[in-house]
Amino acid sequence: MAAPCYITWNGATSALTGPLAGVATSATSGTVKTMLQIKPGASKIRIIEWGYSFESTPAAPVRMELIETGTVFATVTAATAVTAYNDVTGPASLTSLGTAATGYTATAEGTITATRLLAYQEETSTAFKQQFPLGREPEVNAASALRIRATPTSAASVNVTCYLIWEE
Repeated sequence: MAAPCYITWNGATSALTGPLAGVATSATSGTVKTMLQIKPGASKIRIIEWGYSFESTPAAPVRMELIETGTVFATVTAATAVTAYNDVTGPASLTSLGTAATGYTATAEGTITATRLLAYQEETSTAFKQQFPLGREPEVNAASALRIRATPTSAASVNVTCYLIWEE
């Protein structure tokens, strides 16, 4: 059997009665906003896929990053759960939940001193997803911050829904 995989989104998904609502990027050109953040538990995680969609076509490009920021975490809305992706009877995810751990919609980015850029898109379309080839997936160590960040290139915010699938 394959290793347990998990998925999380930049919003609460445990009791959806309608589609997941997108979250607004910054309305200031060049200002980064973490849309989704993952804090691995006691061991590393392997990224299987990430993606996002905009509720409308951006008026100007939006820079989307999949990035590791070392041990510097954004202040986020804490995720309440991480969903099992491929084995619903398998073990629960070991990721840490909390306002300085796994969550979404950052209110403060923290003072980042080092990064590792894992993927980047300068997006003018409405959707993107990327799967990493088996055996070539980026890994993120325990206690490191993995983020999906959005940076608009104009003063117009755009609503984005994003997700990450990983293996533990």
